Amino acid sequence: MYKFLDFFKDKQNRIVLFQMPNGPLIFWFIFAALDFFWSDNQPRIHHLLQMLSFGFIFTWAWLEITSGVNYFRRTLGLLVLIIAVFFSFYNRI
Repeated sequence: MYKFLDFFKDKQNRIVLFQMPNGPLIFWFIFAALDFFWSDNQPRIHHLLQMLSFGFIFTWAWLEITSGVNYFRRTLGLLVLIIAVFFSFYNRI
C-alpha cells in the first residue's frame, strides 16, 4: 500500500494530484475554447487555433514529463502527450 502512495508523493513527502494551472495549460484552454466556439466556417482561423492549442498542450505535457513533481504527474504528462499527438494526426485524416 505504501509503495502505491509513493507514486503520488513529491520530494517533501506530500501527496500531489493537482496543482494550480501554469501558463501553457491556461493558454491551451483559451485557444481550444476559441477554436470550439469561434472558427466554425473559417478554416484558416480554425487551423491557426488548432496549432496554437496543440503547441501549448504539447509544451505543458513535455514540462510535466521532464520536471513533474512526482511519478503521477510525469505519467499524466506522457498520457496527455500521447493523446494530443494521436488526435493531431487523427484530425488530419
